[in-house]
Amino acid sequence: MKKYFVALASTVLITSAFAQTSSAPSSTVAANAAPTMTKSADKGDAKREANNEKHIKDLHAKLHITSSQESLWSPVAATMRSNSSEVDQVVDKREASIGTASAIDDLNSYAEIVQAHADSVKKLALAFAPLYAAMPDAQKKIADGVFTQRGVDKKIAAAK
Repeated sequence: MKKYFVALASTVLITSAFAQTSSAPSSTVAANAAPTMTKSADKGDAKREANNEKHIKDLHAKLHITSSQESLWSPVAATMRSNSSEVDQVVDKREASIGTASAIDDLNSYAEIVQAHADSVKKLALAFAPLYAAMPDAQKKIADGVFTQRGVDKKIAAAK
């Protein structure tokens, strides 16, 4: 039972971190938002968008993307933006129901977030595969280190 709780908590933390650091382009958010969106929600969207763009830029730098790899990087960045938008939408939907959702509604909305996150990771892996295949071995080692989540694995192991 403890292992289950730790795994669930880790998933929540990863999903929350992804949702907080990701964002949709403002026009996408505005087009899909409820008419009652407030200025503070707009500021939150802008902050998420800025954080997502920072994450994309940081990943570009960490992976040492060269000018000759830009054509392979562009679909990766576009996928990250699209994924962010999709995850943000389900997170926003869940947040909008806080206070009115039943326990079942809450569990189902959490499942939607987890599913959106899982789908996003699959899409990112597909978009990243051609870039990774074109990388020299030294750069692949860097990418392997960047994408390995050993910090999360260590925390799970320590909690056992």
